Amino acid sequence: MLENSIDSVFTQEIHNKYLVFNTLFSRLPYDKMTKIGQLMPFLHDMSEADFEAGKEPKEIIDTFFKQYTSIKEEKEKIDLLFRFITYIERQVVLFDSVEDSAFEKLNPLNGKGTLQGTLDLALQQDKLAEVHEKLKNFKVRIVFTAHPTQFYPSSVLRIIQDLEQLIPKNDINGIDSLLQQLGKTPFINEQKPTPLEEAQSIIFYLRHVYYQVIGEIHDKLRSYFQNGSGGFNPVLELGFWPGGDRDGNPFVTAEISKKVSIELRTSILKCYYNDFKIICRRLTFKGVMPLLTAISNRIYTNMNGLKHDLTLHELLSSLDEVRQLLITKHKGIFLNLLDRFIQQVKLFGLHFASLDIRQDSSIHENVMEQINQKYGISDKPYDKWSDVDKLRFLTEHELTIKEEDFEETLTKDTFRTVRIIKEIQELNGEKACHRYIISNSTSTFSVLEVLALFRFCGYKAAEIKVDIVPLFETIEGLDNSQSTMTSLYQLPFYKNHLENRANHQTIMLGFSDGTKDGGYVKANWEIYQAKEKLTRISKKNQIEVIFFDGRGGPPARGGGKTHQFYASQGPTIANNEIQITIQGQTITSMYGSRSQAMYNFEQLLSAGIINDVFQDDKSIINKQERNLIEELAEEGVNKYFELKEHPLFVPYLENKSPLKYYGLTNIGSRPSKRSSGKKLTLSDLRAIPFVGSWSQLKQNVPGYFGFGTALQKVIDEGRLEDLKLLYENSLYFKTLIENSMMGLTKTYFPLTYYMKKDPEYGEFWQILFDEYKLTVKNMLLVTGQESLMANEKLSKLSIDYREHIVLPLLTIQQYALQKIEETTDEKLRLVYEKMVTRSLFGNINASRNSA
Repeated sequence: MLENSIDSVFTQEIHNKYLVFNTLFSRLPYDKMTKIGQLMPFLHDMSEADFEAGKEPKEIIDTFFKQYTSIKEEKEKIDLLFRFITYIERQVVLFDSVEDSAFEKLNPLNGKGTLQGTLDLALQQDKLAEVHEKLKNFKVRIVFTAHPTQFYPSSVLRIIQDLEQLIPKNDINGIDSLLQQLGKTPFINEQKPTPLEEAQSIIFYLRHVYYQVIGEIHDKLRSYFQNGSGGFNPVLELGFWPGGDRDGNPFVTAEISKKVSIELRTSILKCYYNDFKIICRRLTFKGVMPLLTAISNRIYTNMNGLKHDLTLHELLSSLDEVRQLLITKHKGIFLNLLDRFIQQVKLFGLHFASLDIRQDSSIHENVMEQINQKYGISDKPYDKWSDVDKLRFLTEHELTIKEEDFEETLTKDTFRTVRIIKEIQELNGEKACHRYIISNSTSTFSVLEVLALFRFCGYKAAEIKVDIVPLFETIEGLDNSQSTMTSLYQLPFYKNHLENRANHQTIMLGFSDGTKDGGYVKANWEIYQAKEKLTRISKKNQIEVIFFDGRGGPPARGGGKTHQFYASQGPTIANNEIQITIQGQTITSMYGSRSQAMYNFEQLLSAGIINDVFQDDKSIINKQERNLIEELAEEGVNKYFELKEHPLFVPYLENKSPLKYYGLTNIGSRPSKRSSGKKLTLSDLRAIPFVGSWSQLKQNVPGYFGFGTALQKVIDEGRLEDLKLLYENSLYFKTLIENSMMGLTKTYFPLTYYMKKDPEYGEFWQILFDEYKLTVKNMLLVTGQESLMANEKLSKLSIDYREHIVLPLLTIQQYALQKIEETTDEKLRLVYEKMVTRSLFGNINASRNSA
């Protein structure tokens, strides 16, 4: 789409409609709400001008009250500020709805990166057969995670969906009614959701969006590339973490995992039951109806939990019986309808999405010590054993664990979880729960401890139908990953396990903690190099390696231009599957509606196909380019380490950002930090509140810090042209720069200009600001762009509009933080703390990928 065309469509379909529908907010059913819409522009304009002039938020708010209101009392001021927050929250919902309803007009579903676009490319280059061949052994797995950064309750999400239906029709009366409903609908969860409730909120999208969309994508694949030939091969699969991810979430238990697996089974059976009604309405033929009635009854009784006796094999066998009867007795009438339903059953089984189990390696080490003590294995503590003793114990020792022998709840639940995997597989099929992910994997023992748990819990080798997936996420873990996997591949005990798993090894690589640990450039480059090394050693050991990327929404956590990221993975990295985590706001903003999900699923599929079949020279990094990226990574990490080791690094986040208020939002069930210790440490701090707090400050440090300094060193050495050529010729480096640009675009230092005068933190703030300015200057030099994201007009327009809407909200948040610092009245302090917490929601949702 041409730039002026993007501008005009954005203006017509988003800007103009938002302005018209925004006027309806003046009629929202709130007490004293009528003047909010009139006052808001004044607060916005004052914030914009005064922040640029270096004024403090407190001064801006105080001046606003003097100039535009007659309010004098503190209580009335507070009341109005809370109403502003409420108003802006709903403006964000409206903008979300308007923008999402225009998605197809701004992102054509037949453009670049779509399956239609890939088909056109294949026809132009006569590579249809190659694409067909690639699709025989290629998959994309989207894994929805339990990291909630989206606070909208389900009632609000349904209003958003309804608004998206009415906005394209310009149905003013209907939209007005929904906005009035929105005004009356609470945005705040009174209590933290349970893990089961988190799971149910994501299952909503599985049922109402992905069930149909994934079926339609497979229809396209068969039509475009497979020509209906050969057996059906599911190319797109779903994974699921809510209810399985117990890494640091004390509320996830084995029983929760079982309940979520039943919820997934029930939900897919509901989808089948509704679809099957249509088949029953059409196949009203002699001999067919009794078979259909029997199938429908089996689905119904299992869907309602009256029985749990339906297996995938039985369902497919029954459907095949109907199919044969249709062909032999009824000339195949409506066969396409039945085949389409059979395809859905093959896609989703009785599990809908595969439930992954995840736990931190330190928990398994602790469990091994508990076993050591309980069964008197050794006088030495487990962590003091030699590698030889550990290896012998984990691979050879015969032991049958009884849960009742142990007292610690977490230890007992670890055993129960291992045993419940078999129960889930028996109920829903092997795919229902077939991966055990180990966070913070550091050595071969991280993997062997989990395999030993299966043995100790009574599994025979052939019964362990589970992939053991190490997650390397720190810089140290990434560095050790090659030696860890080499040792495992060469260990007969583990080789035997891999043979039972078709010699496939999934390895997860985490951007979130990698960036927190090593900074933006280093983390990204370490992960790229780790993938290359792991590809080589896997190939050498005749293992098919599959990389699973733990990527959050923002660039600081590996998000950003996801499809471009995968297209930039050159031939040195295994491309058997694309596996990626999707979470929080990214679920709703990129996969929340039919058109969005269709577009973004297709982008990932096309990225994997293009990477192999239409390989671009720009995805290959030559030795000279590699040396330059390595140099940038080292300079970047040195600068980031300097910042990380600054004594004010954690105190600044703790005292000058809304960090401590993340845990009060009732967004998700899990705590903001891993340990319960009083003192906050960087290693304990989870990536979501870490990245999210920088985002709320509009400083976005994890998305750029160190990059500007690294570029400057190369520029100072007279090698600017080398950087320009790298940007021009390396798709990997281009993606790295452009994702960082997104983080920089969402940065707004004038919001915190006042902090440079702070006697304690002023100098630290200046360090951040200087690196920001340096990074922007150097990125524009290297890319030749006049402004950040100049080549991504649509994304830039969206970001700018959202930042415009929430600027008054940011002013209020900073004002409240200042008032907390100076207020001695405890009751008043609690009110301002509540104000900070409430202000998080609108900012989180407006950013769409803030954490």
